[in-house]
Amino acid sequence: MTNSKEAAGNVKWTIRVGSGSPEVLIPDPKPARRVGLKGLIVSFVSRVYCFLEKAWDLGVEEPRKVMHCLKVGIALSVVSLFYYTRPLYEGVGGNAMWAVMTVVVVFEYTVGATLYKSLNRTCATFLAGALAIGIHWVASKSGEKIEPIILGTSIFLLASATTFSRFLPVVKARFDYGATIFILTFSLVSVSGYRVEKLLALAHQRLSTITVGTCLCILIGMLIFPIWAGEELHLLITRNLDKLAKSLDCCVAEYFSNSEDTISSNEESNKNLQAYKCVLNSKAAEDSMAGFARWEPAHGHFNFQHPWKQYLKIGGRIRNCAYCIETLNSCLDSENQAPEVIKHHLRQNCLRVCSKSTNVMRELATIVTKMKKSPKIGVLVEEMNDEVQELQNNLKSLDFLIQPPLSEAKVPENKKSEASLTVTTMPLVGVIPLVSFASLLTETVARIDGLVDAVEELEDLAKFKPAADDKPKPNQPNNKKILPDDQRENEQTMAALQRV
Repeated sequence: MTNSKEAAGNVKWTIRVGSGSPEVLIPDPKPARRVGLKGLIVSFVSRVYCFLEKAWDLGVEEPRKVMHCLKVGIALSVVSLFYYTRPLYEGVGGNAMWAVMTVVVVFEYTVGATLYKSLNRTCATFLAGALAIGIHWVASKSGEKIEPIILGTSIFLLASATTFSRFLPVVKARFDYGATIFILTFSLVSVSGYRVEKLLALAHQRLSTITVGTCLCILIGMLIFPIWAGEELHLLITRNLDKLAKSLDCCVAEYFSNSEDTISSNEESNKNLQAYKCVLNSKAAEDSMAGFARWEPAHGHFNFQHPWKQYLKIGGRIRNCAYCIETLNSCLDSENQAPEVIKHHLRQNCLRVCSKSTNVMRELATIVTKMKKSPKIGVLVEEMNDEVQELQNNLKSLDFLIQPPLSEAKVPENKKSEASLTVTTMPLVGVIPLVSFASLLTETVARIDGLVDAVEELEDLAKFKPAADDKPKPNQPNNKKILPDDQRENEQTMAALQRV
């Protein structure tokens, strides 16, 4: 290895390789500059600022979550008085911590979830405490040698049986949390009773502190800006219906759009196009809200024993429609696309079917929101089915596109105008994508019919009030302008495309 100095005074190192020719060694780049204390502080402050900015945006978008946090703070502040106030502390002793733990564990976002945990915890604590005291009394009368055997056997049998009951669907749906608290309380009281003399006083103090904590959570949750699980489920169903209508509208308009249409593919239209994904992922939220809503008392427009299970049925029908829309959406990115000349034959018809279908879904959302029957839903469903029937008839007329051109003498009278537009024979592979899309659209309408039936069942079960008939009376003048068919179709097409 040798070194040589350049004119500038820099040192250049070379090395002899196996062939004897010299090779210049290139020095490694300079190591990255170390971040000093000032850089660390700036990075930390920027991250904290970003976190606070996101938290502020979340609080502005969801003010009820901020209110829930304040309610939890109020409950913990009130229950802490059992430690800070001597008379209250002497009344419950050192078990005041159970009240604080109860508030932390029991207080949930919705009133239904808080009631579910509070009632389960209180009843399970009372039942487990009473059973543990009874078994302890029997064991204490059996002698010192048999007492630990009876206590250990009771813990084994009851813990095993209660754990097995959690696998039953009925227990798991309503009393799963209570079963867990039962095992915990029974084990603690049984084990503590073997060494503690005043077992009854201990059980009484723990039960009283847990009762105080649960009652405090229920009162604060129901009196200060209550958030009802039933109302959340009600709003979730209506939002899903509206999202489904937007997604279907955008999907069909996007499929039939071409270069001549001025459609702005902005962020809002893409968001509406993908709105069906929120519907597909809402099953878990619907199940939990329906389970918690059963524990809530009558509130607002929801009476006692409101048919919450019917909302789950409606949610299932909505997801069935969302699956079809997901398949329709996949047709937009398919590599096999129908030519524009073929799409033109079903363009207007598919757009009308889409428009009528979205009108039906939006009317269903209005029915569920206002909890009133609609006199227009029957007419809208009939118009939707009429458009589907017309679409099916037009699908049958596509056979002339994949057949050789007929001579003018053999062409029927009702198809002469259509045959004159056909210059070349279309291959079958060009017609299949359009037929598939139209068939999926027809299946979507069929599933919307099932959704209408589910909402009508909810109307009967929940006893929705009849709405006023908005139809014009026979003697009332109708100022609605009647447009020609061609102009009406063009306006409907442009309205559907502008909604994208």
